[in-house]
Amino acid sequence: MRNSNLKDEISMEIEDMISQSCTGQKINTRAKNLHIAILKKYYNATDVNIDYHRKRVELDIVMDDTVYDPKKVNLYIPTLHTNLLFKNLCDFLKSCIDRDNKSLAFYSKLLRTFKKKESVYTLA
Repeated sequence: MRNSNLKDEISMEIEDMISQSCTGQKINTRAKNLHIAILKKYYNATDVNIDYHRKRVELDIVMDDTVYDPKKVNLYIPTLHTNLLFKNLCDFLKSCIDRDNKSLAFYSKLLRTFKKKESVYTLA
């Protein structure tokens, strides 16, 4: 039962963080990094660019993970260049949240990283 509560708590916290990052007219670097990390995880993308004004996401999705070998220099990884449109950034990012164990572990680490950075900003 405790494990279920932890999963729900992580999901709620990441969704709250997304909501907070989408509130202002101007998106800061910290919020952009959060958005890019979520999209890279969800789409298995190598390069993500978000055009906030045109409401468009441009990304390169990795087509075949078996080609990647961290011990070698990768000269060719098959990717699919994609443009996605969104109406509401906050809803779009929340729809990209997976609730499997591996993804929740990633979001937990992401929360720790961004909360640590946030506390450094408030102390300075």
